Parts: sequence; C-alpha cells; structure tokens
Amino acid sequence: MPRHTENALTDRKIQNAKPNSKQFKLFDGKGLFLLIHPNGSKYFRWDYTFEGKRKTLALGVYPETTLKQAREERLEAQKLLREGNDPLEVRKDLKARRQ
Repeated sequence: MPRHTENALTDRKIQNAKPNSKQFKLFDGKGLFLLIHPNGSKYFRWDYTFEGKRKTLALGVYPETTLKQAREERLEAQKLLREGNDPLEVRKDLKARRQ
C-alpha cells in the first residue's frame, strides 16, 4: 500500500489543522503537501526530483491559494517536468523577465 494516497487532503482537514510547537506536513499525494508552521501559517508545497536532486516548489499560501488551485499548479509543474524542464527554474526565468 502506498505511503500517501492521492487527494488525501480536504478543505475541512486543512481548516481543522492546528499548529504544533514544530512545523509539520499534511500530505495530499504525488508530492503535494501543506506545510503548517507553529504560528499557524499554512503553505502549499510540492516535492519533486530533477536530475537526481530533490527540490521543493512553493505553490501558495492557504487560504489565498485553495487546495484545488494547488493541485492544478502541481499538474502544470508535473507537465513541465515531463517535458524535461525544472519547474523551479522556469518560475525563476519568468520572474526575471517580468522585472
């Protein structure tokens, strides 16, 4: 049985998640998780591997970014990864072009 099932998170689980003395993660599946800080802040992140290196892409802050939006962003990033592009580097390049 897989360690993390896909779409394990729900809006209710996210809303009810209370901070601890240390930050912790609630996993959704396929590398997507919600990072909860001791101050109560909640951040969507996606862990992936590119060229043998583990990387983490920030997807947004809850509740400004919804669970559905985070999942859609993960799908877009997975598409970039399948095309041989590092989603983190693509984001950095886009940000640099805007400035």
